[in-house]
Amino acid sequence: MKIAIIGAGNLGLSIAKGLIVNNAYTTLCLTKRNTESIAEWSNYDNVSITADNREAVAQSDILIFAVQPRHFEAILKDISDLLTDKHVLISTITGFKISSIEAAVGSDQFIIRSMPNTAISVSKSITCVCSNEKGKKRIDIATSIFNRLGTSVEIPEEQMQAATVICASGIAFWMRLIRATTQGAIQLGFEAEIAQEMAMQTCLGAATLLVESGNHPEEEIDRVTTPRGCTIEGLNEMEHQGLSSSLIKGLITSFNKINQL
Repeated sequence: MKIAIIGAGNLGLSIAKGLIVNNAYTTLCLTKRNTESIAEWSNYDNVSITADNREAVAQSDILIFAVQPRHFEAILKDISDLLTDKHVLISTITGFKISSIEAAVGSDQFIIRSMPNTAISVSKSITCVCSNEKGKKRIDIATSIFNRLGTSVEIPEEQMQAATVICASGIAFWMRLIRATTQGAIQLGFEAEIAQEMAMQTCLGAATLLVESGNHPEEEIDRVTTPRGCTIEGLNEMEHQGLSSSLIKGLITSFNKINQL
């Protein structure tokens, strides 16, 4: 696959890293206004960098857009005359609807909207995707890319804002929970490095148990709670202090904010 990532910022480079690690491209072109900051990426096989988006579009079939929302429309209009029936447009732009993309380049393009998270750089992203009517014929291309960089799920476009909160902002929420666990472990006497390792690996283990078993979280919780035990007492205290409530309120607050943007 001849892939261009238009906008090699944090997310764009995370996607690029995942593609490179998984050898999931034939050629890969990265664009950024300041190419000096990504110059070292050209050392990878079949990876080129440029400040010219039109150049990238001309040499690629799959266009992954990872630019700031305020720049997206202008970029689309600038490259629209180069688009052919070979191009597949994959947007990762938060809040930018398919109808707005169609307004810039036309509804006769293969347009896919996606929401990955930064774990894509380690091939662990959950990426939500949707498409316009024509894009349904190429959505398997997008899912095949994202499945090599984690997993993907197709959802209705009206759920993309909520998916952004759960999956993209969710990375930060889980990081904060891991950080809090680390701080607790330090208070209990562990050195910071060991405390963080324990917190990270326990989080990874919990998620892996659910992924591989298909069990409900409460089913796995029941396996480690005993009557009058330390686990249930700790869980109950967390709930008394608003753990679940705080998480839910945080998600809803983020969702309300994203709908204001």
